[in-house]
Amino acid sequence: MKLSQAILPVAGLGTRFLPWTKVVPKELLPIGRVPIIALLVDEALSVGVKEICFVISEGKEAIPEYFTGHPELEKQLAARGKSEMLRELSKYDEVQFHTVYQREMRGDGHAILQAASWVHSPTVAVLFGDDLIVGAKNGLQQLASAWEKLDDPTAAVLAVQNVPKERVSKYGIIDIDLQASTGRLKRVKGLVEKPKPDKAPSTLGIVGKYLIPRSTLDVLPKAVGSHGGEIRLIDALMAQLKEIPIYGYEFEGKRYDTGTPEGYKEAVKDLG
Repeated sequence: MKLSQAILPVAGLGTRFLPWTKVVPKELLPIGRVPIIALLVDEALSVGVKEICFVISEGKEAIPEYFTGHPELEKQLAARGKSEMLRELSKYDEVQFHTVYQREMRGDGHAILQAASWVHSPTVAVLFGDDLIVGAKNGLQQLASAWEKLDDPTAAVLAVQNVPKERVSKYGIIDIDLQASTGRLKRVKGLVEKPKPDKAPSTLGIVGKYLIPRSTLDVLPKAVGSHGGEIRLIDALMAQLKEIPIYGYEFEGKRYDTGTPEGYKEAVKDLG
C-alpha cells in the first residue's frame, strides 16, 4: 500500500498571532529559510505523496501561491547562474496542488469535508498546519510505516502523544485495547474529546496527523457532535469504531506546536 494524496487544512485565522496574521497567513511564518507550510508539504512528499490539497479561507491565497511556478523569476535566476535557487524553486514542479475553500469555520471535519470530492485514493493523509514532529523520521513517515505493516487499506492511524494528565482536556484522548496493541502501535477501542483528567481513559492525546480511509469522508457529513454544531473528525472516527480498525501511533521525536507563539518561538530557536 502506498499513499498518494494529502489534505492540509490551513483555513484557520491565526488569531493568536495577530496583528501579523492580518496580512500574512500563519502557515507562511518562517522557520529558518522556509515557511511552516513548506515543511508540511515536504513531509507529505517524503512518503511519496504527489497530490496535495490545501483547504484555505478567503485571504490565504498566498499559501498555494508559494508553491506556484514563477517563470519570469526563474528566467532571471537562470540568466544570473543561480542554479541552487532554481533547484529550490523547481522542487515542487512534479506535485499536483489543488485548493479548496472553507468559507465557514465549522470544525476540523468540516474543513476536511471541503476536499472530499477531490480524494480518489483508498487512504488519504491529513496534516494540520500547527504540528511539526522532528526526529529520525518525521511524523508522517512514522504513521505511514505503521500503516503499511497493517496491510489493511480500511485502517485509520492517528498520531498520538503521551501528554501530562492535567492537559488531557485539551486533546482528543484514545482508549486502548491493550491485548490488540504492540509497542508504539495502540489499537483504539474508544475516543473521548477533551475529557476531564479524572474521566480520561489514558493520557495519549491525538495530535494533528492522520491517515484516514476514504470511508471516513462519507461519515463526516453526519458527524455533528456536541461541539456547537461543528463537524469534527473525532466524531466520524467514533462512529466508525465498529466498522474499521483504528490505531494510535505513539510517535518518536519532539513535537512543536507552531500554533502558539510559545511553540513557534521554540521551533525557530531549535530548527531555524
